[in-house]
Amino acid sequence: MARVFLCVLDSVGCGGAPDAARYGDEGSNTLLHIAEACAAGRADEGRSGLLKVPNLDVLGLGAAIQLASGKPAPGLGAVPTGRWGAAEEISAGKDTQSGHWELAGVPVIRDWHYFSRIIPAFPADLMADLIARSGIDGTLADCHASGTEVLDRFGAEHIATGRPIVYTSADSVVQIAAHETHFGLDRLLETCRVAADIFHPLNVGRIIARPFIGEKPGEFIRTANRRDFAIAPPDGTICDRVVAAGGAVHAVGKIGDIFAYKGITDVSKGKDDMALFDHVLAGCDRARPGDLVFANFIEFDSLWGHRRDVSGYARALETFDTRLPELTGRLRSDDLLIITADHGNDPTWAGTDHTRERVPVLATGPGIEPAELGICGFDHVAEMVAAHLALPECR
Repeated sequence: MARVFLCVLDSVGCGGAPDAARYGDEGSNTLLHIAEACAAGRADEGRSGLLKVPNLDVLGLGAAIQLASGKPAPGLGAVPTGRWGAAEEISAGKDTQSGHWELAGVPVIRDWHYFSRIIPAFPADLMADLIARSGIDGTLADCHASGTEVLDRFGAEHIATGRPIVYTSADSVVQIAAHETHFGLDRLLETCRVAADIFHPLNVGRIIARPFIGEKPGEFIRTANRRDFAIAPPDGTICDRVVAAGGAVHAVGKIGDIFAYKGITDVSKGKDDMALFDHVLAGCDRARPGDLVFANFIEFDSLWGHRRDVSGYARALETFDTRLPELTGRLRSDDLLIITADHGNDPTWAGTDHTRERVPVLATGPGIEPAELGICGFDHVAEMVAAHLALPECR
């Protein structure tokens, strides 16, 4: 009986979304623009030359970029040896939660609640409720911000006052940052639970706890103890289907948080993407027939996309690529590996937000024959998983 390994490279889009203009993202293309920057010598910090991802390319990465956007990526022209294509999203957003839910077979048709870019970003009555119920002496920020920049702006004041840093982004999210020792991790998590009780009824998708350490601007670092308090998806995700059929879903990274631990058997987290990759490799040994190992690799998005760091993003892609043979080499004869993404985050684009893009879909395994999938929906990924595991049809 088969197993499936589903790896989501967070924000690794490939352009071409037909509705990108609606989001202000027409022309964005995360992978193409990184490859072009590398070829032009504009991504040489810590690396040099063309984007070097031969293992992903031979699975169909270059072909998927050209299919999605109609443009070839410099240095990526291998003949695919696996199944390859590009997926486009129908969910009304370009956020992590919508992307993952739709990849898991449940498009998000209803709009999430998003917050205004006017400062303050959050309704005053809800913030007053959060302050009163959490027992805190006010909050800081109350605006749209990138997660690392906001620490340098407000981190020192947070330590001095004890007021948590509350901010949002283009996602439907309330993020609360606080110092792990000065404020306390348990206190931060409890504050986020209160925020979830207040903001989830508005259809705000996630409340994210963002603990950090350090004592002054330039030294503040977010820790691995992030926790997402997400609205639970409806029944019928691929996770629910695997568990209902008697299999297990081994979540790696923030997958458990994204699905509010619904349909999740166990969770493995790590300090960085390479630690998460090690957990996926461990899944090759521990996963049983009928199981799904479902992983999210966050740092493409959090460290490089939002920071608009092209060189860093290129280095991360190349690092992942060098380790990919470790995973493909451990696949059993009836295993399936799928590599895809949940949205774009073009590091050459204006601003700091996600970009509306198609995403590559690459599938391989010892028994997988080369084939073009064409342009498909995000939810086709769930059906690939279901077909390989011979899951019953949804009812």
